[in-house]
Amino acid sequence: MRRLALAAALLCGTSLAIPAPASAQVFRWANDGDVNSMDPYTRQETFLLSFNANIYEPLVRRDRQMGLEPALAERWEQPSPTVWRFHLRRGVKFTDGTPFTADDVIFSAERVRGPGSQMNSVLASVKEVRKVDDHTVEFETRVPNPILIQEITNWGMMSKAWAEKNNAVRPTDLTTRDENFATRNAMGTGPFRLVSREPDRKTVLERNPGWWDKPTHNVERAELNIIANDATRVAALLSGEVDFVYTVPPQDVDRIRRTPGMQVIQGAELRTIFFGLDQLRDELLKSDVKGKNPFKDVRVRRAMLLAIDVNSIQRIVMRGQSRPTNLLYGPGVNGFREEDDKRPAVNIEEAKKLLADAGYPNGFGVTLDCPNDRYVNDEAICTATVAMLARIGIRVNLVAQTRARYFAEINGPRYNTSFYMLGWTPTSVDAHNSLFNLAATRDGTRGVFNSAGYSNPTFDQLVGQIAVETDAAKRQQQISQASKILQDDVAFLPLHQQQIVWAARSNAEVVQTPDNYFQLRHVRLQAK
Repeated sequence: MRRLALAAALLCGTSLAIPAPASAQVFRWANDGDVNSMDPYTRQETFLLSFNANIYEPLVRRDRQMGLEPALAERWEQPSPTVWRFHLRRGVKFTDGTPFTADDVIFSAERVRGPGSQMNSVLASVKEVRKVDDHTVEFETRVPNPILIQEITNWGMMSKAWAEKNNAVRPTDLTTRDENFATRNAMGTGPFRLVSREPDRKTVLERNPGWWDKPTHNVERAELNIIANDATRVAALLSGEVDFVYTVPPQDVDRIRRTPGMQVIQGAELRTIFFGLDQLRDELLKSDVKGKNPFKDVRVRRAMLLAIDVNSIQRIVMRGQSRPTNLLYGPGVNGFREEDDKRPAVNIEEAKKLLADAGYPNGFGVTLDCPNDRYVNDEAICTATVAMLARIGIRVNLVAQTRARYFAEINGPRYNTSFYMLGWTPTSVDAHNSLFNLAATRDGTRGVFNSAGYSNPTFDQLVGQIAVETDAAKRQQQISQASKILQDDVAFLPLHQQQIVWAARSNAEVVQTPDNYFQLRHVRLQAK
């Protein structure tokens, strides 16, 4: 736990301190892709969770330095190794005036673990959530979980009465593109409330005058504008049409930085970008190989690893704004060790030999599913990878889609993909989060985002041990051992940790944290 605190301290939030008047302001900002849903349980995706955190609040939140601080729970303790007791903040109300009580926590726990939720992993270790009184709840875990408090910081509380009244007791499954009232409407306890929602165009929030906390922001109204085209989005910033851009194209960073009245906010991100390969099906869904699955052969997976030149991607596609890796987590995450992050050098001849030995001397064809509005230069990275794999005879058909369609394709319960790109930020700032969610055998709770279907019993056993181990040295050994198994199996094809790059007009003060959460409660605007 001390190492976890140290990691958070090292990756502290970046605040651009600009004096701001007390008067409230209208804040206009832009992103290339939309939130997709106002329901905070429908997808465990950073932009969705970050945006909805302006409306829905957790029991415990992260501060500007990524440390823990009370939110809807004003304090907590552990009466026993398997019980966490939370004392809820009194006087908190949802924006419809309904008091926030223990019943809402119990309801939120049932909802987040129910059908349609992609957030069920936050309570994976919890056996029971029970009400002690109206302002006290207890979480009992199956075994001691030393990082439970870190795992629930992105789990927002919902109103039981509001959800029941509006027939939104269960979250809708975004993979089926279904909707309910909570998809386009929202009602929480947070610093902002939803005013209007126009999917893929504009979403407007306004200040919640009844928020329990003391505001440090001066934003009266916040308008999120979806501008998919990179050039148009940057032009909107430079012309003053918007005050802030969340996704900045690497090729425009220097131009924005040189423009008077503009600022670039840049720092390391906890997110790791990687490729996954379907190793579960006996025949790939999207390939010209019939009757078998080439990705079940470790020689094929290793050949692909040897063919993908992550250093060229860093230099050319990312323009230096990434850190190549061979792990599913990176610096700043508890459990990361530089000595564990070793990647073999590119070797085209060896890759061709491995393919031939596996029975594919002429290669094969496969479809790569890729987003085009989710990660920094995502489609460009996939395009570069297509060319790299062509050198060893693997013919890749690239299908790039907007995030809404893309995640509906590759995520559960269908996992309708053979070869895909994914990015992951461990919200607990701990390696266990990545290992548990991305690589553990799928069982409905763990491995929910293991679209590859990878399964290794020894790895699963280690992940279970990591979850409960309290000895820091022993736990680190387990994390390193689990990651070595993934590398030996070539379970995934890691690429890099990308950098967070935001841009804003110089009159805007924002706080950037390495989880890439953009919080309106930290925004202040200086009069122009």
